[in-house]
Amino acid sequence: MRQTSCQHSAIGKILVIFAAHKSELMENHTQPEQELEKHDELNTEIPKGQSEEPSETPAKEEIDPLKKLQDELAEAKDKYVRLYAEFDNFRRRSAKEKLELVQSANEQLLKALLPVADDFERAEKSFKDRTDKEAEGFVLIQNKFKKTLDLYGLKSIDTSVGSAFDTDLHEAITQVPAPEEKLKGKIMDTVEKGYLLHDKVIRFAKVVVGS
Repeated sequence: MRQTSCQHSAIGKILVIFAAHKSELMENHTQPEQELEKHDELNTEIPKGQSEEPSETPAKEEIDPLKKLQDELAEAKDKYVRLYAEFDNFRRRSAKEKLELVQSANEQLLKALLPVADDFERAEKSFKDRTDKEAEGFVLIQNKFKKTLDLYGLKSIDTSVGSAFDTDLHEAITQVPAPEEKLKGKIMDTVEKGYLLHDKVIRFAKVVVGS
Protein backbone atom coordinates (compact mmCIF):
# COMPACT_ATOMS: atom_id res chain seq x y z
CA MET A 1 0.00 0.00 0.00
CA ARG A 2 2.75 2.39 0.99
CA GLN A 3 4.63 1.49 -2.16
CA THR A 4 1.62 2.15 -4.33
CA SER A 5 1.11 5.55 -2.72
CA CYS A 6 4.70 6.51 -3.45
CA GLN A 7 4.30 5.54 -7.05
CA HIS A 8 1.18 7.66 -7.38
CA SER A 9 3.00 10.60 -5.82
CA ALA A 10 5.92 10.29 -8.24
CA ILE A 11 3.63 10.07 -11.24
CA GLY A 12 1.81 13.22 -10.08
CA LYS A 13 5.05 15.14 -9.80
CA ILE A 14 6.05 14.03 -13.30
CA LEU A 15 2.69 15.17 -14.70
CA VAL A 16 3.00 18.55 -12.99
CA ILE A 17 6.53 19.06 -14.40
CA PHE A 18 5.38 17.96 -17.86
CA ALA A 19 2.43 20.35 -17.79
CA ALA A 20 4.65 23.22 -16.70
CA HIS A 21 7.18 22.45 -19.41
CA LYS A 22 4.43 22.21 -22.04
CA SER A 23 3.01 25.57 -21.01
CA GLU A 24 6.43 27.20 -21.31
CA LEU A 25 6.95 25.75 -24.76
CA MET A 26 3.59 27.08 -25.96
CA GLU A 27 4.32 30.57 -24.65
CA ASN A 28 7.71 30.63 -26.38
CA HIS A 29 6.08 29.47 -29.64
CA THR A 30 3.21 31.98 -29.70
CA GLN A 31 5.33 35.04 -28.80
CA PRO A 32 7.36 35.12 -32.09
CA GLU A 33 4.13 34.65 -34.04
CA GLN A 34 2.53 37.65 -32.34
CA GLU A 35 5.62 39.77 -32.91
CA LEU A 36 5.65 38.74 -36.61
CA GLU A 37 1.97 39.62 -37.03
CA LYS A 38 2.52 42.97 -35.32
CA HIS A 39 5.48 43.70 -37.59
CA ASP A 40 3.41 42.88 -40.70
CA GLU A 41 0.64 45.20 -39.52
CA LEU A 42 3.12 48.05 -39.04
CA ASN A 43 4.54 47.52 -42.52
CA THR A 44 1.15 47.41 -44.20
CA GLU A 45 -0.30 50.44 -42.35
CA ILE A 46 -0.98 53.38 -44.72
CA PRO A 47 0.36 56.73 -43.47
CA LYS A 48 -2.27 59.27 -42.49
CA GLY A 49 -3.23 61.68 -45.27
CA GLN A 50 -2.17 59.34 -48.10
CA SER A 51 -4.51 57.32 -50.27
CA GLU A 52 -3.90 53.74 -51.21
CA GLU A 53 -3.78 54.57 -54.92
CA PRO A 54 -0.64 56.25 -56.28
CA SER A 55 -0.94 59.95 -57.10
CA GLU A 56 -1.71 60.66 -60.75
CA THR A 57 -0.77 64.36 -60.61
CA PRO A 58 2.21 64.85 -62.97
CA ALA A 59 5.20 66.68 -61.65
CA LYS A 60 5.71 70.18 -62.94
CA GLU A 61 8.21 70.32 -65.76
CA GLU A 62 11.03 72.72 -65.26
CA ILE A 63 11.00 75.65 -67.76
CA ASP A 64 14.38 76.37 -69.30
CA PRO A 65 15.02 80.14 -68.89
CA LEU A 66 17.19 80.24 -72.04
CA LYS A 67 14.50 78.60 -74.18
CA LYS A 68 11.90 80.99 -72.77
CA LEU A 69 14.04 83.99 -73.73
CA GLN A 70 14.65 82.57 -77.21
CA ASP A 71 10.89 82.10 -77.75
CA GLU A 72 10.17 85.66 -76.58
CA LEU A 73 12.90 87.01 -78.86
CA ALA A 74 11.54 85.08 -81.87
CA GLU A 75 8.02 86.40 -81.18
CA ALA A 76 9.25 89.99 -80.88
CA LYS A 77 11.27 89.64 -84.11
CA ASP A 78 8.23 88.30 -85.97
CA LYS A 79 6.11 91.24 -84.77
CA TYR A 80 8.83 93.68 -85.87
CA VAL A 81 9.11 92.14 -89.36
CA ARG A 82 5.32 92.26 -89.84
CA LEU A 83 5.14 95.87 -88.64
CA TYR A 84 8.00 96.93 -90.92
CA ALA A 85 6.38 95.21 -93.93
CA GLU A 86 3.06 96.97 -93.24
CA PHE A 87 4.78 100.33 -92.90
CA ASP A 88 6.77 99.79 -96.13
CA ASN A 89 3.56 98.92 -98.02
CA PHE A 90 1.87 102.00 -96.59
CA ARG A 91 4.81 104.20 -97.61
CA ARG A 92 4.81 102.85 -101.19
CA ARG A 93 1.04 103.17 -101.48
CA SER A 94 1.14 106.75 -100.21
CA ALA A 95 3.93 107.67 -102.65
CA LYS A 96 1.99 106.11 -105.55
CA GLU A 97 -1.21 107.95 -104.61
CA LYS A 98 0.70 111.20 -104.31
CA LEU A 99 2.28 110.71 -107.73
CA GLU A 100 -1.09 109.87 -109.29
CA LEU A 101 -2.58 112.98 -107.69
CA VAL A 102 0.17 115.18 -109.13
CA GLN A 103 -0.12 113.57 -112.55
CA SER A 104 -3.91 113.99 -112.49
CA ALA A 105 -3.53 117.68 -111.67
CA ASN A 106 -0.95 118.08 -114.46
CA GLU A 107 -3.24 116.26 -116.89
CA GLN A 108 -6.05 118.76 -116.39
CA LEU A 109 -3.66 121.70 -116.85
CA LEU A 110 -2.02 120.21 -119.96
CA LYS A 111 -5.39 119.46 -121.50
CA ALA A 112 -6.29 123.11 -121.07
CA LEU A 113 -3.02 124.10 -122.84
CA LEU A 114 -3.61 121.88 -125.90
CA PRO A 115 -5.67 124.52 -127.75
CA VAL A 116 -2.77 126.94 -127.21
CA ALA A 117 -0.44 124.38 -128.77
CA ASP A 118 -2.84 124.15 -131.74
CA ASP A 119 -2.73 127.91 -132.15
CA PHE A 120 1.07 127.81 -132.22
CA GLU A 121 0.91 125.13 -134.93
CA ARG A 122 -1.41 127.27 -137.08
CA ALA A 123 0.60 130.45 -136.48
CA GLU A 124 3.78 128.65 -137.49
CA LYS A 125 2.46 128.20 -141.00
CA SER A 126 1.95 131.96 -141.42
CA PHE A 127 5.50 132.66 -140.23
CA LYS A 128 7.02 129.91 -142.34
CA ASP A 129 8.40 132.12 -145.11
CA ARG A 130 9.25 135.10 -142.91
CA THR A 131 12.75 135.87 -141.61
CA ASP A 132 12.18 139.13 -139.71
CA LYS A 133 12.59 139.66 -135.99
CA GLU A 134 8.91 139.00 -135.31
CA ALA A 135 9.18 135.53 -136.87
CA GLU A 136 12.37 134.89 -134.93
CA GLY A 137 10.71 135.89 -131.66
CA PHE A 138 7.71 133.71 -132.43
CA VAL A 139 9.94 130.68 -133.02
CA LEU A 140 11.75 131.23 -129.71
CA ILE A 141 8.47 131.43 -127.78
CA GLN A 142 7.09 128.35 -129.55
CA ASN A 143 10.19 126.28 -128.82
CA LYS A 144 10.14 127.32 -125.18
CA PHE A 145 6.47 126.34 -124.94
CA LYS A 146 7.16 122.93 -126.52
CA LYS A 147 10.05 122.26 -124.14
CA THR A 148 7.78 123.04 -121.18
CA LEU A 149 5.19 120.54 -122.42
CA ASP A 150 7.89 117.92 -123.00
CA LEU A 151 9.21 118.49 -119.49
CA TYR A 152 5.85 117.39 -118.05
CA GLY A 153 5.70 114.24 -120.22
CA LEU A 154 3.48 115.51 -123.04
CA LYS A 155 4.25 113.98 -126.45
CA SER A 156 2.51 114.33 -129.82
CA ILE A 157 1.14 111.22 -131.56
CA ASP A 158 2.75 110.29 -134.88
CA THR A 159 0.36 111.09 -137.76
CA SER A 160 2.79 111.25 -140.68
CA VAL A 161 1.41 110.42 -144.12
CA GLY A 162 1.57 106.69 -144.85
CA SER A 163 1.81 105.61 -141.18
CA ALA A 164 -0.48 102.85 -139.95
CA PHE A 165 -3.90 103.74 -138.59
CA ASP A 166 -4.22 102.67 -134.92
CA THR A 167 -7.63 102.83 -133.25
CA ASP A 168 -5.89 103.09 -129.86
CA LEU A 169 -4.27 106.37 -130.93
CA HIS A 170 -6.17 107.74 -133.91
CA GLU A 171 -9.72 108.78 -134.68
CA ALA A 172 -10.78 108.58 -138.35
CA ILE A 173 -12.74 111.67 -139.37
CA THR A 174 -13.28 110.59 -142.96
CA GLN A 175 -11.92 108.33 -145.71
CA VAL A 176 -10.64 109.34 -149.13
CA PRO A 177 -9.61 107.22 -152.11
CA ALA A 178 -5.96 106.19 -151.76
CA PRO A 179 -3.79 107.29 -154.72
CA GLU A 180 -1.72 104.13 -154.30
CA GLU A 181 -2.54 100.60 -153.21
CA LYS A 182 0.00 100.71 -150.37
CA LEU A 183 -1.78 103.74 -148.82
CA LYS A 184 -5.07 101.93 -148.31
CA GLY A 185 -5.87 101.87 -144.57
CA LYS A 186 -3.05 104.34 -143.96
CA ILE A 187 -3.14 107.92 -142.70
CA MET A 188 -3.50 110.42 -145.55
CA ASP A 189 -3.84 113.71 -143.62
CA THR A 190 -4.05 115.15 -140.07
CA VAL A 191 -6.99 117.29 -139.02
CA GLU A 192 -6.00 117.73 -135.36
CA LYS A 193 -2.87 116.48 -133.55
CA GLY A 194 -3.21 114.00 -130.72
CA TYR A 195 -1.16 113.87 -127.53
CA LEU A 196 0.12 111.36 -124.97
CA LEU A 197 0.82 112.09 -121.30
CA HIS A 198 3.17 109.45 -119.87
CA ASP A 199 1.96 106.92 -122.48
CA LYS A 200 -1.68 107.75 -121.73
CA VAL A 201 -3.82 109.22 -124.50
CA ILE A 202 -5.29 112.53 -123.38
CA ARG A 203 -6.47 113.46 -126.88
CA PHE A 204 -6.88 111.21 -129.91
CA ALA A 205 -5.39 112.36 -133.20
CA LYS A 206 -8.06 113.19 -135.76
CA VAL A 207 -6.94 111.93 -139.19
CA VAL A 208 -8.06 111.14 -142.72
CA VAL A 209 -7.65 107.52 -143.80
CA GLY A 210 -7.10 106.19 -147.36
CA SER A 211 -9.56 103.62 -148.74
